[in-house]
Amino acid sequence: MNNTINFNLLAEELDTLKRDTMAEVGRQDAAYIRNVIVWQRVLEWGGRALLMLGFIHPLWWGIGVLSLACAKILDNMEIGHNVLHGQYDWMNDPHINSRQFDWDIACDGKSWQRIHNYEHHTYTNVIGKDRDFGYGLLRLSNDFGWRIKNLWQFITYLNLSVLFQWGVSYHELAAERVFMGKKKQGRISRVDANELKRRFFTKGAKQLIKDYLVFPLLAGPLFLWVLLGNLIANLLRNLWTSTIIFCGHFTSDVHTFTQEQCENETQGQWYYRQAMGSSNISGGKLFHILTGHLSFQIEHHLFPDLPSSRYQQVAPQVQEILCRHGIAYHTGPFLRQYSQVIKRILRYSLP
Repeated sequence: MNNTINFNLLAEELDTLKRDTMAEVGRQDAAYIRNVIVWQRVLEWGGRALLMLGFIHPLWWGIGVLSLACAKILDNMEIGHNVLHGQYDWMNDPHINSRQFDWDIACDGKSWQRIHNYEHHTYTNVIGKDRDFGYGLLRLSNDFGWRIKNLWQFITYLNLSVLFQWGVSYHELAAERVFMGKKKQGRISRVDANELKRRFFTKGAKQLIKDYLVFPLLAGPLFLWVLLGNLIANLLRNLWTSTIIFCGHFTSDVHTFTQEQCENETQGQWYYRQAMGSSNISGGKLFHILTGHLSFQIEHHLFPDLPSSRYQQVAPQVQEILCRHGIAYHTGPFLRQYSQVIKRILRYSLP
């Protein structure tokens, strides 16, 4: 940790910012998430209808694929990710809450909450504590020893991106323990392995049956059109979510931390670690919505339970506070951030 920073003052200023912003949260935020859900459903069902017009002209089918892909991205990013974080629990809505919501991906929501919400957001970039740093597949810093499999880790990264919903499902299951018997410490070890297996296979089967059997069968003679459209929509969603998440966590600017550095960590030091372990992506309003506002990854890591649409509002104040304390605020356009991700993957593929 940087001992020149007044961590108590940093915590006080960021706590005040969060408290003041949360005091403004209310009807506007409820209307926002409900409007996003309406648009997501319009895009989904409009897309599914257009898939079946491919026999008239391939253009309709193509528009249907893009519409369905956008719907899946919204469901995954702006709705699912943020609702499961508990950002809208204050609404007391029977469906838009972290206890009841289920998203349209293969990953079981409860398993994701247990690992992502607790482990990743508590121990962000702490080596040996945060399994999300490289997902156990990629060597992304010198904190890990080099192994021969790292030579082809760029191919591993591409495969992970293509199959991202399945990679996340397997990872959030803590599958090394469930399927291979490896011991894990912490909260994840308290969940029965058979229950985790049931959730993994049940949710995965549900997604496969829905997208690749039920909807294609409903299309009758257009079975293959719909099957292929669903496959491409899922692929586009996987590639988009993977790319945005990697840009928020694995640019060249992000720092890692040892467990010793984080012993007896104060709130201010925790804020510092969240800021130094994250990167933002600049862009327009629609871009931010399609990223689930994870283009404001710094703000999300600082305030994970703040409604995501507020991140753009607080970002200038967060940047001002961090810079005043001498803490770097990592941000940049999409292509620059993504190029840094690729460079990092390639750099650490070598000894």
